Parts: sequence; structure tokens; C-alpha cells
Amino acid sequence: MAIAKHIRDAMESSSWIRRMFEAGIELKQERGASNVFDLSLGNPIAEPPQEFRDELRKWAENPKRGMHRYMPNAGFYETREAIAKGLLNETNISYQPSHILMTVGAGGALNCALHALCDPGDQVIIFRPFFAEYQFYANNHSAEAVPVDCDSQFLPDMDDLASKINSRTKAVIINSPNNPSGVIYNEDTIASIADLISHCSSRLNIEPYIISDEPYRKILFDSLSYAFPQKAYSRTISVTSHSKDLALAGERIGYAAVHPDDPDASLLMDALVFSNRVLGFVNAPALMQTLVARLQNVTVDIADYELKRNILYKGLSDIGFELVKPQGAFYAFPKAPIQDELSFINSLYDNGVLVVPGRGFGLSGHFRISYCVENSVIEQALPIFEKVYKEFTLT
Repeated sequence: MAIAKHIRDAMESSSWIRRMFEAGIELKQERGASNVFDLSLGNPIAEPPQEFRDELRKWAENPKRGMHRYMPNAGFYETREAIAKGLLNETNISYQPSHILMTVGAGGALNCALHALCDPGDQVIIFRPFFAEYQFYANNHSAEAVPVDCDSQFLPDMDDLASKINSRTKAVIINSPNNPSGVIYNEDTIASIADLISHCSSRLNIEPYIISDEPYRKILFDSLSYAFPQKAYSRTISVTSHSKDLALAGERIGYAAVHPDDPDASLLMDALVFSNRVLGFVNAPALMQTLVARLQNVTVDIADYELKRNILYKGLSDIGFELVKPQGAFYAFPKAPIQDELSFINSLYDNGVLVVPGRGFGLSGHFRISYCVENSVIEQALPIFEKVYKEFTLT
């Protein structure tokens, strides 16, 4: 077999999210789309805001000469300037265009960051429940993803974090609001993580980075605010995309932002730009860079996601599911009625509902629901959840 062994191994344990999404396509072909309720993939049904369409129309009707050519690998200066100004307004930290790298989504930004930081055998700490691709991203750069346990509210276990930081730790990935739980790490949690990393860094003579994965940072509910890790720790790389806040998932546009107070900010930016080139991204899509430059203060309708959260949370709670109320993003991570969540999920599948097993996020016994769907899909799925729940709890 010509395929590399590590790729074959990775494919066998590949993303449960995509596996369930593809199974859903087959089920819809078999039963009809109206009889299948796919809650597996975080693929927003929301359309981009009107401001995006206005920008797209403007540039389509009045194109600027050369706007589709190569630009510096870091991206258009005007776009990086707009993002730096936006971050300054949000954080009161003096970001400049020189601290911004335009990337092919948050995934591209994460891979650039890990490529720039990691040597073979280095370790990257991730918090359960974690976005499944983190493990593969670390492996892409010959590093090892090291999971840290969480408490009942899906917040990091600080004792376990302290035990996992060692001389090979190069980065700690924070994902808030979290995929799959929807939990937000508040300022106290962020401060505790930063203080612990700083203490271990001094003791071990290492300089690990926080990589803050933030594609959902503008999708917050209940009037909550976002706690920026860079306010607590200067060696922070913020990575994000506009896949969710502007509903542009297929356009693959995002950025990485290096903290201006990082002592190695200039060298790190050079390494990120180099990594963007040699990983084959070269540069972020030119048209999308042009459009999002003027959309940094625009989002989809967050109230619509909050309504979906409320419908789902009340429905599942009334049925009897144990779950932490999501505070942001568009995911819920209930506890299955049995420890082997696969049996429960297979029964949901047989009844036309698709969700993703918690083991794909490092936490068996749970399952992820993605509720970025029509309200009617959630409402029609809830009676099926109740039916299957009773089959497992009343027998």
C-alpha cells in the first residue's frame, strides 16, 4: 500500500463529525431529507449579513485592478490594519498590522502556529472536551496532543493541567466558547490557566504559548462577555475565522494575531508568515480579505442562535437529559443515558437523528448536538430524543 502508515492510522480514527455528516447524506437519500434531522456538523444555515452582500456587489461591479493577484504572504495591509484596529478596540492592546497574518480559516492559522512552534516530540496541551482535529493538527507537525481533564462544568482541571506541563510543552490551546460544549472560559478561569503556565514556565525554564482558538468569540449568549487570554498572558497567539460570525464557512478566511508585548513577536510573525507559505497556503483568499476588511464590526444575528439554544436546552432538560447550558457557539454536549454513547447514538440514527459521539471530543458518555439548523429541525428532533431516551432509561 502506497499510502503512508500514519495517514492510514489517522484515517481509521478520523473525525466522527465528518463520519456522521456523511452518514446523514446517505440516510437522506434513503429516507428523504424531510425525515432526517442532521445535528452533526457545525455548518451554519445562516446566510451572510447584508453588509457582506453589499461589499461583494460593490467589488464585483467596480473591481480594483490587481485585486486578485498575489500579495505579501501575510495578506493585504489594509485588511491587517482593519483587524488590528478591531482588536485594539476589543482588548485595549496595541495591535498593529505587523502582528496580523491572514490565513485560510482558523484551521490554517492553527497549523501555521503549530508549524512555527513545534519540533518533533514537542507537546501541545488541549482541554477536554476538545475539537477533534487538534490531535491531527499536532501530528501534522510531529508534535503530540496531550489532553487535560475537565470538571463537571467542562472547565479545565487545574491540577491535571499542572501535571501535564513539562519541558516538552510548546503550546496550550484554549477554545472558548468551546466546541463541543458551548462553555465560555470566564476571566477567572483564563487567569488561573495563565498563572499556572507562568509558574510552570519559570520552574521548567520553558516559554510555552497560549494559542487561543476563537471562531465563536462573537457568538455569546445571556449578555456574557468574552475573556481575552492575551489580557492575562503576553505569549498568546489568537487565531480565528469568519466561518461562524459571518457565516462564511466555505470561504475559508481567518487570521492569526500575535500579542504585541510578546518579547519574540517579530520573530514569531516571521515564522508564521514563512509557515503560511511553505505549508502551501501561500496566502489567504484575496477576494475574502478585501471583503472582511470592512466587516470587522458585523456579525450574523446572534439572537437567532440564542433562541435555538433556548429551544434545545429546555427540550432536552424537560426530557431528563443532564447537560450544561451552552453559553455561546451553537453546540450542546449532553450526557448520554448510558456510558456507551455509541449505542444510544446508533438508536438515534435508526430513528433519523444524527449527532456526534463524545469520544470524538475526548469525553465518552456524552454526545454533541450542533443546533445551527432551522428551528423546525430542532423541534421535530426533540420527540425522537425523548422516545430513544425512554427506551434506554425505562428498560
